[in-house]
Amino acid sequence: MRYARMPIEVESPEEYGYDSIRNNLSESSITDQTLASLGLTIPDLTLLYGEHRGSAGLRRLIAADAANLDADDVLITGGAATALFIVSTALLGPEDHLVVIRPNYATNLETPRAIGCDISCIDLEFEQGFQLDIDRLEAAVTPATRLISVTCPHNPTGTMLTAAQLLRLVALAANRGCHLLVDETYRDLSLGARLPVAASLGEHVISVSSLSKAYGVPGIRVGWLITRDPRLWELFLAAKEQISICGSVIDEWIAEQVLSRRGQILEPTLAEMRRRLEVVGDWIGNEALLEWVRPAGGVVCLPRMRAEPVGGTKAFYQRLLAAEETYVGPGHWFELPDTCFRLGYGWPSAERLEAGLAGISRALRG
Repeated sequence: MRYARMPIEVESPEEYGYDSIRNNLSESSITDQTLASLGLTIPDLTLLYGEHRGSAGLRRLIAADAANLDADDVLITGGAATALFIVSTALLGPEDHLVVIRPNYATNLETPRAIGCDISCIDLEFEQGFQLDIDRLEAAVTPATRLISVTCPHNPTGTMLTAAQLLRLVALAANRGCHLLVDETYRDLSLGARLPVAASLGEHVISVSSLSKAYGVPGIRVGWLITRDPRLWELFLAAKEQISICGSVIDEWIAEQVLSRRGQILEPTLAEMRRRLEVVGDWIGNEALLEWVRPAGGVVCLPRMRAEPVGGTKAFYQRLLAAEETYVGPGHWFELPDTCFRLGYGWPSAERLEAGLAGISRALRG
């Protein structure tokens, strides 16, 4: 493995310092919850080694999202990042080939690069509404392709596959004899109809998700992967046991309480995210210097500058932080030009969101 730090992590707000940012529009989740906001008091748990696969109650709650899944198809991991790491390191080697969409959450690209496998990136383009060209993806598949990797809803654009596109990808991977990985971390933040859990559509399909984004609990580091292939699941369990043996019993207890209230938490969250999306949409509609593709899920979007800002992009980001106390995710976090940026509208307060949007407009003009 040839590790390299990712710009999105080096420059993350937690590394920079939350106290140094007034209007934090760089985050990709809803507002962080507290134990009090969730109404939780941690009981006197025994701090033993937990079940290696994750607590049975938690796995049952996750599997209940699809009729043909059960708890034995679910493996609890340390966040979606660990799930993605497990999938890549278990399935890919230097002699293998990966087809992956880009831009993407950095781990979906950087772990395969650290492994040294052959990678074909299918770039999503602004002019095509960041929609996946499945014909182009299919043309990139070779006899060495071991894995096709997609994200839905997409980070950083917020766009989604249609049900027909997802089914076509499932069939394509089956016909070409490879696995399909669907990073579904934002699935519970779909602003329209949710797609089915991808792993429920075939034994060759792997779903990855977590509680970090939609439920505001990234600090408990609970994610999961799902596969209906028992041999593949056993391989992933072996990887987890070598990485961490098991998860935290405290984290998994909290996760179980959160998921047992899934509807109670998600209903007001989705209503608020739809309202906030309208705020961002109205702002961009009146901002002559920006354009965007309206997201259909998640809590992020990827606006693009219509021209270089006053003094260039570096000066823009410096003004934005120094003068406007506002932080966004610059394009280079996603291997894109810095004339675009990821804007997260779910994490800050409504007041700080609107202040940040106004600050972006001022910083664009110098």
